[in-house]
Amino acid sequence: MQLSIVIPLLNERESLDELYRWLATTLESHGFTYELLFIDDGSTDGSWEVIASLADAHQEVKGIRFNRNYGKSQALHAGFDAAAGDVIITMDADLQDSPEEIPELYALIKNEGYDLVSGWKKKRYDSVLSKNLPSKLFNAAARKTSGLQLHDFNCGLKAYKNAVVKNIDVSGEMHRYIPLLAKNAGFANITEKTVKHQPRKYGETKFGADRFIKGFLDLLTIWFITYFAKRPMHLFGALGGIMFIIGFSFAVYLGIDKLFFNTAGRLLTQRPEFYLSLISMVIGVQLFIAGFLGELILRSKNDRKRYLITAKKGFKSA
Repeated sequence: MQLSIVIPLLNERESLDELYRWLATTLESHGFTYELLFIDDGSTDGSWEVIASLADAHQEVKGIRFNRNYGKSQALHAGFDAAAGDVIITMDADLQDSPEEIPELYALIKNEGYDLVSGWKKKRYDSVLSKNLPSKLFNAAARKTSGLQLHDFNCGLKAYKNAVVKNIDVSGEMHRYIPLLAKNAGFANITEKTVKHQPRKYGETKFGADRFIKGFLDLLTIWFITYFAKRPMHLFGALGGIMFIIGFSFAVYLGIDKLFFNTAGRLLTQRPEFYLSLISMVIGVQLFIAGFLGELILRSKNDRKRYLITAKKGFKSA
């Protein structure tokens, strides 16, 4: 199979039939062998019924339904687990991503040898204040922190080699940083392609401006994961050691001063250096313990699925 199209969605009933027809027309006109994986992330508007109907009528359509809304990252994770194509394409279900971009994305992976191709919505049809401006600021920060020179980390239209999606763990809210996760997993041949952005035709966006606040927090998380996920003691142990040495040095100074130079007879508890010393040593020990616990947790990590699937359609085992 050449292509797996992974489409996470939440309450997109109006667009699904039109999206299927658009995808089928485009892919069949180019002679692709393909599957369409619709991941219903807890929709309540009847989206699953549309997916089930499409899967019954078309063997290339497959559906996965979550028992509740877990988020886009978990939907992508489930889609990546199920995908069987040589090249995996991710796109949104709101008709703002054009299936006509898929042949070029596929060619960049298969013919040019890229591991990942990220879409860049250079011209957007979104609100300037609520989405465009925050997106520009977010992407600038992501480029600076990650070292990946991509213009649009948030674009849902991306193409991957099969090996990439099988070797990354998309959890939490990390779907924005899949290129960085791929880079950290050793897939560094990453590029981007300008893609068309369509005006939203049905419904409303599921993401508000608060996603950028979460995005910046996730950026800090992934920065930590990039450099210290496999060695938390290197960060917490180093900080703890520095703090403890500072506190201990103050304590030694106070002890010497008290024994040999304290002619005024001041009590140690009357000196602010005593409390700085005490606090520094306590914080140092706590940071060291945090690093130690992090190492223990890392070594006992149990990778469990983070979602519950209640129904599938179109799979041979279903």
